[in-house]
Amino acid sequence: MRSRITIVVAAAVLLGAAVVAWADNKDKAKEAEPSCDGGTSDIVACLAKATEPWDKRLNKAYQEALKDAQPEQREHLRKAQRLWVQYRDANCHYYALGEGSIARIDAADCEYRMTRSRAEELESGLGN
Repeated sequence: MRSRITIVVAAAVLLGAAVVAWADNKDKAKEAEPSCDGGTSDIVACLAKATEPWDKRLNKAYQEALKDAQPEQREHLRKAQRLWVQYRDANCHYYALGEGSIARIDAADCEYRMTRSRAEELESGLGN
């Protein structure tokens, strides 16, 4: 009977820790979202500013990933990163070619979201 209680308590503690971690990550993600308003130029500038720290994080995570990679992985990571940059640029340029001033906002938002996503991807591979 005592072992069942121990298992139930342990499960409850783990579940509680998971809920706290999930809520913490959700709050961090919500905080990190830029809140841009104003005219088109203001929003585009705001998104560009919001992209800067993610770009720095991406570059740092990429350099760390290169350093930590096995020798046979390094060239593949370099190739993947070069191709990812080409894809991001082409993908966001697609949005820039849309109609109206919203196209500029869509393109800036695309760059923000893709840069952030790639930074988080590389960081998660590093155990950060």
